[in-house]
Amino acid sequence: MIEQKTSKQREFTVPLVIQQYIENYCLRNGINKNELLFPISERAVQKQLSIVCDALGYEGIGTHSFRKWYATEIYTQNGYDITLVQRLLQHSSAAITQRYIGIEPQRIEQAIQNNAQLL
Repeated sequence: MIEQKTSKQREFTVPLVIQQYIENYCLRNGINKNELLFPISERAVQKQLSIVCDALGYEGIGTHSFRKWYATEIYTQNGYDITLVQRLLQHSSAAITQRYIGIEPQRIEQAIQNNAQLL
């Protein structure tokens, strides 16, 4: 696929269980391979998410929040491998990825405290 934002070529693996779910969904709903699964726009998804967040009292959540959350989960669940996340997100540098996932000051302070003996 071609990334919309960067126009970069991208390949990725769809887990088998998700592929099977999508294929079954398409079969049950008569959706051909060249059709959209959900014929709605990105803006429509953003609008619905905003409505739900307003109803639940959440602020500052958008569709891009899910990408950041996913990247952070990959980072923490895979040994804090910043290079893995950098490649997943197709960032040009690890520094961009670190800013993106927001390695927060509290974690930095905790690391300093936990390793004071090294100073």
